[in-house]
Amino acid sequence: MLHEPRLVSGHVWHCRLRPFRHAFRYRAFYLQLPIKSLHRQSVKGASAGLKSVGWALNHGALLSVHDRDHGDGRPLLEWAENTLAEAGITDVNGEIWLQTFPRMFGYVFKPVSFWFCERSDGSLRAVIAEVNNTFGDRHVYVLQPPATQQAIRNGQTLESTKSFYVSPFFEVRGGYEFRFFKSPTGGKDLARIEYRDTAGALLLTSMGGVSRPLTQWAAVHAWFSFPLFSLGVIARIHWQALLLWIKGAKFVPRVRPHA
Repeated sequence: MLHEPRLVSGHVWHCRLRPFRHAFRYRAFYLQLPIKSLHRQSVKGASAGLKSVGWALNHGALLSVHDRDHGDGRPLLEWAENTLAEAGITDVNGEIWLQTFPRMFGYVFKPVSFWFCERSDGSLRAVIAEVNNTFGDRHVYVLQPPATQQAIRNGQTLESTKSFYVSPFFEVRGGYEFRFFKSPTGGKDLARIEYRDTAGALLLTSMGGVSRPLTQWAAVHAWFSFPLFSLGVIARIHWQALLLWIKGAKFVPRVRPHA
C-alpha cells in the first residue's frame, strides 16, 4: 500500500519550569513523508511528482528534504532500516514516516525529527528521535514499547536517558519522556517531550497541528505563509537563549562527543 505525504500546520511550544518559568509558542509547520512509499515510486520511475516546484525530495524546490539532512547522509530508507537493525528491531514491515522541517532557501535547521516505524497493520513498532544541536552534532534515540507489548500505544509514555548536549543551559543528565498522539488517517497530530531530572520536570515541549495532504499547492501555500520559517527556527533559538541568559540561566559548557 502506497501512502501519500502530509503537511502539518500548527505550533511549536517550549516551557522551562525551573529555576524560573520561561515559555514561548510559535506558529510552525512540518512535513510527514512516507519514506518506503516514496522509495517504491522512485524505483518504479514514478517520481516525477517529487521534483516539482512546490516540494521535492533530493531536488531543489520551495520546500525540500534531502538525504544529507538526516542520518549519515545515506539514502533515507537505508539509514532508517540500518538504525532499526542496530537496535535489534527487525519487524518493521510497514511504512516509515519521516516527520521533519523542510529546507527553504537552501537552509534548514531541525532541532528534532521523528521517524515513525510501523508494522504492516499500521501499528507503531518504534520511533527514531533524531536530535540536532546548534554545534552541528547529531544524536539518535530509538524508542520502543516494553517487552510485554508488540506496539506503541497512542499517547503512551516512552522513556530515554539523556545522553546528548543540546541546550547550553542544561546538563547532560536526567531523561526524556516522549508521547505521541497520531491519527492513522491524518488530522490532529501532536508530539510531546518532557525533560526531567531527579527533582522532577525541567522542560516541557510540544509540536503539533492539523495534517493535510502535501500537494504541490499546499507546499506553495505553506511557503507563502511561512516564507522565512527555516531561518526563523535558528534565529528564535538564539533569541530565546539570549532571554534565558538575561534572566540568569546558568551556562553549562559543551560536552564534546567522543570520536
